[in-house]
Amino acid sequence: MRSIWKGSISFGLVTIPIKVVSATENHSVSFRQVHTADEGRIRYRKVCELDGQELSGDEIGKAYQAADGTLVQISDEDLAALPLPTARTVEILGFVPISSVDPYQLDRSYYLAPDSGAAKPYVLLREALRRSGQAAVAKLAMRGRETLALVRTREDEDVLGMHTLLWPDEIRSSEGLAPTEQVTVRDAELDMADTLMDTLGSVDMSELHDEYREAVETLVNAKLEGIEPPSPGEEAARGGRVVDLMAALEDSVRSARESRGEGGEDATVTDISGGGRGGRQAKKSAAGKSTAGRGAAKKSQAKKSTAKKSTAKKSAGKKIASKKSTTKKAAGSRRRAS
Repeated sequence: MRSIWKGSISFGLVTIPIKVVSATENHSVSFRQVHTADEGRIRYRKVCELDGQELSGDEIGKAYQAADGTLVQISDEDLAALPLPTARTVEILGFVPISSVDPYQLDRSYYLAPDSGAAKPYVLLREALRRSGQAAVAKLAMRGRETLALVRTREDEDVLGMHTLLWPDEIRSSEGLAPTEQVTVRDAELDMADTLMDTLGSVDMSELHDEYREAVETLVNAKLEGIEPPSPGEEAARGGRVVDLMAALEDSVRSARESRGEGGEDATVTDISGGGRGGRQAKKSAAGKSTAGRGAAKKSQAKKSTAKKSTAKKSAGKKIASKKSTTKKAAGSRRRAS
């Protein structure tokens, strides 16, 4: 890979010659602007606004606009002659835990490769960072500006990495962006959200890819071959404002399970949120209700059994009384006949 900057890391009195190589590349889909009638390319011309003359690259320079609007021309030689200690040096200022760096400050990523004769100090710095679990905060001047940088190691590689950082005053304030309404989130809803997170599981970042770019490439190939482009699949229905958050979470869990081939069993609070506090309480509650139900059923059966016995006794009593009455009537009839 081609280096974009050469210099050295200043680690106290230790100097480590390095080459900076871009660690990322852009695979985004790009389109050309064309004249729709004949597909001629549309190009932009650089024209001076004073005389209307079209200019070539070597006729264009840099200028800094002062507060009063005055333009001050600055040449590349002027910039190269600036008395900056970071002009060709990654000057290490100190060390911080990697976890303490605000992700919003991360800008671009690079690899730092050792230049000739720098293997020993390069490995020394790499292993010192790895053993401490920290990253080095540094300053360097690159691409026309001085910037902060974070020099760090990667667990699975033996190369030093560097992230350029935005200056703290380049991070905008988030004031006024948080919700202002008073919102109460129930434990059951948190449990369901936890269940959804567990169901979706972890992500293997190496398996992710740009589906939009693939779809555009498929469309382009279809047009080149003169065949019908593939029709879009059915999009999942997307509602507007969530009315029933719990139902939406349950549907999300159910959908996630189905997409993972785990079946589409009903996703209710009691049967899928067992990992959280609310889920456990729901299970206990369900178990308590079930036990109470069984107890009530037993009592009901006992009452029915007692009622049956009482009815049987009453029926038997009626039969005996009826027999006695019939016997008395027969005896009286025989006495009258005699």
